[in-house]
Amino acid sequence: MTYRLFEGKKHASSYWKYRIAPSDHLIQQVLDFLEKQKSRPFELAVDVGCGSGQGTVLLAKHFGSVVGTDVSPAQLEVALQHAQEPNITYRQCVAEELPFADSSVDLMTAMSAFHWFDRPRFLQEAHRVLKPRGCLALLNYTIDMELSYPDCCSHTLNQVCKEFYAALQPYRSPHLGASSIELYREAYESIPYPDKEWQECVWVKRSMPLSSYMGLIESFSSYQTLLREDPQKATMLSQDICQRLMSVMRVTSEETEVVVAVKYFYLLACKPQEA
Repeated sequence: MTYRLFEGKKHASSYWKYRIAPSDHLIQQVLDFLEKQKSRPFELAVDVGCGSGQGTVLLAKHFGSVVGTDVSPAQLEVALQHAQEPNITYRQCVAEELPFADSSVDLMTAMSAFHWFDRPRFLQEAHRVLKPRGCLALLNYTIDMELSYPDCCSHTLNQVCKEFYAALQPYRSPHLGASSIELYREAYESIPYPDKEWQECVWVKRSMPLSSYMGLIESFSSYQTLLREDPQKATMLSQDICQRLMSVMRVTSEETEVVVAVKYFYLLACKPQEA
């Protein structure tokens, strides 16, 4: 089954506001892999588990049409609010039952979503809808983000961040196991396609206010679980971490700009011509 999280309107809005989308460079690596397998023009890309659509919009200029799918109406409502490209549409459906014909999709992506799916069923469905030589791209990033701030000890700053992540670990969904990267590595090894790539470390950096970094971590499922179970504990944890980070940075405003480095990893796989 698909795990149905992130469905509240407030949470969906925080996804759009705070989540760090893949960089243009990372999307280009996906497109380069696709272009090795099949020639342009590319007709259809499908972004599964698209959430509020940050990744979906990055595909628009490269394909005739792009469809974002998600199980959550609230997420799709936010995606539609930000959909300006005329070739993007959105559909509500589960990842394991996609409303596309056999062998109809050039590129299927799942950006920070695959770990919530019924993974074997989704991979079967991806195989069904991909064209021969069509490609699957599964992207995600790890929680251990790194902060940097001028004239500040990065080690001390990131020790505070690591304490934040450790405090949230007990609230991590059992569905994800100890580490989501292992789920993706297992998927890579299980996919029988001969043409595939695994990349474990692509850093994406973004400048943002410290308050946005806090909002990013608070949008994670583990923090949301803590917030549901004990709102006071969650709020106090967040406030304490933020104050300690500002103390290390020697600043008094949460709107102070920091650089957040996110470690992406990805799996790329091409459906064989004769499959």
